Amino acid sequence: MASDSSPPPKSFNLAIIGGGISGLTLAIALHTRNIPITVYESAASFGEIGAGVGFEANFVRTMDLIAPGIKEGFLRCSKNQESVPPKWFDVRVGDTRRADGEGVVHEKGGRKIKLGEPIFTMPARAGPRGGVHRAHFLDELIKLLPQGIALFKKKLVDVSEGEGGDAVLHFADGTTAQHTAVIGCDGIKSRTREIVLGLEDARPVFSGKYAYRAIVPMQKALEFLDEEEATTPQMYCGYKGHVLTFPIANGTIFNVVAFSSRSEWTDPEWVVKTSREDMLADYADWTEKVKCIMANVKNPDIWALYNHVPASTFYQARPRICLLGDAAHATTPHQGSGAGMCIEDCYVLGELLGEISSADELEKVFRAYDAVRRPRALKLVETSRQAGMLWEFEGPGGDDLDAFEKDAISRMSWIWDHKIERDLERARELLRA
Repeated sequence: MASDSSPPPKSFNLAIIGGGISGLTLAIALHTRNIPITVYESAASFGEIGAGVGFEANFVRTMDLIAPGIKEGFLRCSKNQESVPPKWFDVRVGDTRRADGEGVVHEKGGRKIKLGEPIFTMPARAGPRGGVHRAHFLDELIKLLPQGIALFKKKLVDVSEGEGGDAVLHFADGTTAQHTAVIGCDGIKSRTREIVLGLEDARPVFSGKYAYRAIVPMQKALEFLDEEEATTPQMYCGYKGHVLTFPIANGTIFNVVAFSSRSEWTDPEWVVKTSREDMLADYADWTEKVKCIMANVKNPDIWALYNHVPASTFYQARPRICLLGDAAHATTPHQGSGAGMCIEDCYVLGELLGEISSADELEKVFRAYDAVRRPRALKLVETSRQAGMLWEFEGPGGDDLDAFEKDAISRMSWIWDHKIERDLERARELLRA
C-alpha cells in the first residue's frame, strides 16, 4: 500500500491487460510507485495454468528490487530441499538406446557411468531460488495489491486511439475504458501483441516439442524413487525426449514435466487429452524408473509448446501500447527462465515509469525499455529452443556426452550472472537522452 511518504500520483493512468504473474508483478511495481492502474483480466478470477515454475537466484533478487513483499511471498512458497552447493539439475541418461550391452552410457575419469546414474550436475547460483506452485505464488502477489484494482471478465477485443493519444480499450462485453497507455501482459496468445505487430508477425509458432505435466504427492514419489532423486531437481535425457522432475510447494509436491517431439502440430487446441497408452509409448525405450515416473501421470494431457518469432518492437506510440513478459517474448521452458525474464521486464519498466511525470514522456520510456529488454529477451527465446534440442541429443554434438556436458555447464551463465541494475542504468541514460 502507498504510504504517506509515497510520491504524489502521476498525471497519467495505465491499463494492464492480463492478471497472471507478469501482470500482477507489474501492478505491484506501479502501485508501489503511486502510478494509477487498472488490471483487466479476461477470466472470472485470477488464476495460473500449469503447476511448477522455477526462479533462479538472480530473478529472486530482482523481485526484491521491485518490492520486498514479492520476494517474501516467493520464499513462503519455495521452502524445498536445497543442495549444497546449489544445483540446477542432476543430468542422467534415461533412454536405454544410449547404453551398451552392460548398461554403460559414458566413461568419465576412468569410471563407467551406467544408465540412470548422474553424469554431471549443472550448478546453480547461491541465494534463494527454486520451484513454486504457480497458483500459490499468484496468491501471494494478490495479497500485495489493494481491493478493486482489478476488473474481471474483461476480454480485450481492440484498442483505438482516443483524445490526446489516449488508448480506448474495447472489450468483448461491449464496454470501453480509456487510459493514457496500455501494458500488454496477456501471455503467448496476446491480443495486444496482435495490435502492435499485426496478426501475421504476432502469431506463435510450434517449437517441435510437446510436454506432459503432472504433480505427484512427494510421499508417493518417495515410494518409487530414492530421496535424492525425489526431492532434488533431476533431468533424464534421451532421443527426442527428456523428463524433468523437481520439488515445489515447500517440498510437498513432486513436479513432473516430460517432453517429447513431433514435426508439426495440427490441432487447433494447444492442450489435448491423450491416452495413458499413447503417453507411455513415448517412453517405451526408457528405464524402468522413468517409466514409473510416467505411470504416475494421471489423466494425461499433451501441451503443445509454442514460442514467438522475434518481435521487431515491444511498443507502439499511437495509441500507446507496450508489451511485457510472454506477450512480448513467449519462450519454450527449456532454460527455466521465461517467468524470470518477465520479472526483469517488470523491474525495468516499473522503475522507468516511476521517473516520469507526464504522458508526453511515456513514448520515451517505452523506447528505452524496448532498446534494453528486447535483445536479452529474444536471445532467451532462441537459446531456449536450442536447449530443448540439446537435452534430447539433437544439439551440435548429438549424443556425445562430453560435448553435451560442456555446452550444458556453460549455457546458463549469461542468464544467471546478468546484472539487471546495469540494464536499468542504460535505460535511464536513454530516457534522459
